[in-house]
Amino acid sequence: MNKNSVLLRTLMLSTSSRNCFRYCKDSQKRKKIIGNTVGMTVLYIMLIAYCILNCVGYSQYGLEEAIPALCAATISVLSFFLTFFKTNGYLFHFKEYDMLMSLPFAPKDIAACKFLYMYLKSLPWYMSVSAAMLTGYGISVRPSIAVYPVWVILSLFLPVIPMLIGSFIGFLIAKIGSGFRNKNIVMTALSVLIVAASFGLRFFLEDMFRENKTEAVLTSTTDMLNAVGSGYLPIRWFGEAVTAFGISGMLLLVGSSALLFEIVFILVGKSYRKINTALKSHTASGKFEMKAKKNKSLLNTLAFKEYKRMTGSAVYMTNACIGEIMCVMAGIGVMFVDMESVLKTVMQDAPVTIEMLLPAIPLIVYFFIGMVATTAFTPSLEGRNYWIVQTLPIRKLTLYQGKMLFNLYLTVPFALFATIMICIAVKAPILSAVLYCVLVVCLCAFSTVWGCVCGVKHIRLDWENEVEVIKQGTAIAVYLFPNMFATMILVGLAVFLGTIISPNLITIILIFLSSALTALSYRKVVKLSK
Repeated sequence: MNKNSVLLRTLMLSTSSRNCFRYCKDSQKRKKIIGNTVGMTVLYIMLIAYCILNCVGYSQYGLEEAIPALCAATISVLSFFLTFFKTNGYLFHFKEYDMLMSLPFAPKDIAACKFLYMYLKSLPWYMSVSAAMLTGYGISVRPSIAVYPVWVILSLFLPVIPMLIGSFIGFLIAKIGSGFRNKNIVMTALSVLIVAASFGLRFFLEDMFRENKTEAVLTSTTDMLNAVGSGYLPIRWFGEAVTAFGISGMLLLVGSSALLFEIVFILVGKSYRKINTALKSHTASGKFEMKAKKNKSLLNTLAFKEYKRMTGSAVYMTNACIGEIMCVMAGIGVMFVDMESVLKTVMQDAPVTIEMLLPAIPLIVYFFIGMVATTAFTPSLEGRNYWIVQTLPIRKLTLYQGKMLFNLYLTVPFALFATIMICIAVKAPILSAVLYCVLVVCLCAFSTVWGCVCGVKHIRLDWENEVEVIKQGTAIAVYLFPNMFATMILVGLAVFLGTIISPNLITIILIFLSSALTALSYRKVVKLSK
């Protein structure tokens, strides 16, 4: 095996759940692996079902010939965003950087192997989409047998170009951000701009299709895919290769993927050491002044430590602050739009009034801000430094309380801001607005404590890259999905009950319910800390 193969194989084995399950003797860890596998299997099944239903919808309206382009576009968009959000953690500022750079590998080869590692870890998502849409296409069109192997093989190359684009944009953001003192804040701001532009594009496209019926929407989507395919050539190459067995399309897709891979990592390799060194170093101010020290409580000190940990990681900051940024955008945006028009657009002319939605305001704000709790992954972020925490003269419960305090500092001000601004925009009564503010604070407290339960119960200290615990950890999945589905159910229930009983009574009931769940979760944290 050559050096690159050895490095890639080692990276895969060191993070392989199957390898860990095979050799690990810890029953708790084995149970976590089984639970994680079951959860991921459910997500794959949901994704496959969604893709097949899309194909069925297209075939019902005689648009089955557009399914290959839809498959290529879906995989391309999915691979771009999965890579873009992981680049800062996988390619730059990763934990084992010093060890890898001391080995006899060129910087270009290390970066390329980390990219291939990202590709292999995400490949099941891409192939799930491909297999599902191939199934739908096969049922609708009944193509020749040769289509199936061509589709599958080319699907392996489809994610490469958008992944390279996402990696290169992440590289440019890292290169720009590394020149600033507050590197990670600058990198996070640039990343959020990309995400905001993507959300804006989504709503722009929805606005174009909103007045059409289902068939018109699908036809418009097909026309859009054709337009995108003419601009983004891999979609067209994939369609030509699958539907017409175009040899040129096959060769262009495979050849351009390999050529672009080489070009990108030649460029990345030239600045790879410099960027990582800049990201791992801290600039000292030349205007330092000795000032009197301020006394802080132990919990505030731990919360401040967590703040410094967040600002020291672009991945942490991007993941933790996206909800807060959306709250600010929503709070400012409602002051400049007609809420009746927004409600009519969102609800697709359903008979829902502003008054009916009033009890759901805190839940809607919580949906923005409560889907991510820093306490769900911060216990695991201690990682190899956990032994230092163990030697500190503080209880584990105190450490967890400091982490919970930081999450409250982070979420409550933004949640209150969004709630107050929305209440002003919809002209909610004063008493109702006060109750909504109380409820949103209770929900933030529940999010914080429930996240800590998940983070401590499913703590993982043997990670090699912080992306694995911030975005892919078991604690995140256990926290996110029940929380998300329960919130959506409560929004619908609050709107429904708002037509029967007093909205204020609904809010009071939710306040007591969330307070009780917070108390029970805190008792669980106390128990786990022992």
